[in-house]
This record gives sequence, C-alpha cells and structure tokens, in this order.
Amino acid sequence: MTKAIRFFFFSLLILLFVNGCNSNSANEDVFEFKGSYIGDNSAVGSIVKQLPYGGNFKGFELKTNEEPYGMILDYEGIVAEEIEKKYKETAIYNATFIFSLVQNGEWVTFNFEHQEYQLTKENLQSWYGKELNEYSSEAELRKLTQEYLEDENKVNDLLK
Repeated sequence: MTKAIRFFFFSLLILLFVNGCNSNSANEDVFEFKGSYIGDNSAVGSIVKQLPYGGNFKGFELKTNEEPYGMILDYEGIVAEEIEKKYKETAIYNATFIFSLVQNGEWVTFNFEHQEYQLTKENLQSWYGKELNEYSSEAELRKLTQEYLEDENKVNDLLK
C-alpha cells in the first residue's frame, strides 16, 4: 500500500513539474508587470506585446532623459474595416493598461502606419474620472475601457 501511495505522489510531482516547464508567456497575466518603470525595456516590451495588436508591434522608444517620462510605440500591419476607429480604440485601450501598470509613465505616442495619437496619463484619467493605478486586475480594467470605448463621441473628444 505504501509503495502505491509513494508512486502516486511521485507521479503527481513529475506531472506538476512537467506542466510548470511547459507554461508559456502567452498565458502570463499582464498585471504581473504592475509597478514597472519606463526605463525597464523588458517589462515595457512584455506589456505592449500582451495588449491588443501586440503582434503588430514593431518597436518602441523610451523617453527617460527628462520628465515627464514617456514612450513612442510603433505599429504596422493592422488591418480593419474601419481602420481609424481601430487605431483610436487601440491607442486608448493600450494607453489605459500602460498607465495602470507603469508607475512613471506620463505620456504615450502611438505611431500607426497612417495616423499618430498621443495620450497623457492626466488626460486619460480625467476622461475616465478614475485613477488608473488603483486597478489591480486585467478584468476590471478591461471592463472600464470597453464601457468608455462604446461611446464614439467620447472617443473622438479625447483624441481630437
């Protein structure tokens, strides 16, 4: 009987170990990077790659020489029926997550192939009427963002 129990626990341990080794970054929670800083290339890159159109993310430039700190994100190859609307939604959604996760990020410029948008943390928080750094889960922040993106007039007011 004890051999069977030991075999069971040993098999369970091996199974857990193999499963842990097979985990991949696609299943990472973007909120594991909460508290990151603009100067952390690895964290910023990981955040952006997990956000919408991360596969279309071409590169970035971090601006850390003088305050306020920010970043420029370059995207290419986004295909959508209403491309300008998709650019706007992507900029707002991704900036919301970046400002929630990156402590010292104050502005983000999004360079799409045919359009550029710049958002500041101050303007976005004013638009939402909420402090973005208070959010602690992806689901909460996604719900907030989707609610505001539904109002096309509000979106256009923010990105005029």
